[in-house]
Amino acid sequence: MIMMSVEVVNFLVLIVCVLISVAFVTLLERKILGYIQIRKGPNKVGFMGLFQPFSDAVKLFTKEQINPTMSNFLVYYICPVVSLFISLLVWAVIPYESGLMSFDLSILFFLCCLSMGVYSTMIAGWSSNCKYSLLGSLRSVAQTISYEVSLALILLSFVMMIGGFSMDLFTKYQESFWFVIISFPLSMVWFSSCLAETNRTPFDFSEGESELVSGFNTEYGGGGFALIFMAEYASILFMSALFTIMFLGGSPSSVLFYLKLSMVAFVFVWVRGTLPRLRYDKLMYLAWKGYLPVSINYLLFFLGVKMLCFSCFNT
Repeated sequence: MIMMSVEVVNFLVLIVCVLISVAFVTLLERKILGYIQIRKGPNKVGFMGLFQPFSDAVKLFTKEQINPTMSNFLVYYICPVVSLFISLLVWAVIPYESGLMSFDLSILFFLCCLSMGVYSTMIAGWSSNCKYSLLGSLRSVAQTISYEVSLALILLSFVMMIGGFSMDLFTKYQESFWFVIISFPLSMVWFSSCLAETNRTPFDFSEGESELVSGFNTEYGGGGFALIFMAEYASILFMSALFTIMFLGGSPSSVLFYLKLSMVAFVFVWVRGTLPRLRYDKLMYLAWKGYLPVSINYLLFFLGVKMLCFSCFNT
């Protein structure tokens, strides 16, 4: 009972840290985009705009909640909460040395949470009873499911190589060298699939403001929009952490790990400020005819290497 309560307290501390990180990642993004566009970015609230994310949060959560007349009221309000809950729950798979909810099937748990995130987006668009929201959610679901296939196959490739479903094994295997050295093309496929999975530029079709009037969250404002926004940035931070664990090595208890995580999160923002949005048919073509064959070939390659090593050790 005491161990259970300690784990709950640890997880609550983790959630608070993630939410504070989300606040400052939004500030980092606005600052980087500002300098890319040769302007300052937010710099009025507090020293160099440090309190801007908190003032935005106060503004959003104190705004009036709008209830669309024809919407499915209960589902419409629950979807943003579920979306944020899934984005925070998936952080339990990070292999902290403090023993925070670390378990042997963390990769499978991550894939389950990844699949569950599709439902909140789809039902949020449907329950709003708005054609733009529904169109945005349908596009998002098709895109997310397409890129989840490549992500799952890439993870299976590494499961074959490390011989288990625990994230701890990535840290142990990369003490001498990083996996990015032996699988650089796969790391690029993984990173761009993460961009598509988190609906980031150039794959932000579910929120394509210039086409879909903000996509699936068109009817959301105030607190509901803030929760969706926080869920998206929590997912970005988690994908950055996962990329670091899988390809760049290091333990989450070291400072170097968080420097690598910050570098990957910076690349997420850099891509947004640099690349234009793809055409939707090219996005789907890239997923099914580009990334899927690469992922399958790498899976067969790693499987062959594992079998070769196994036969060599046995002889």
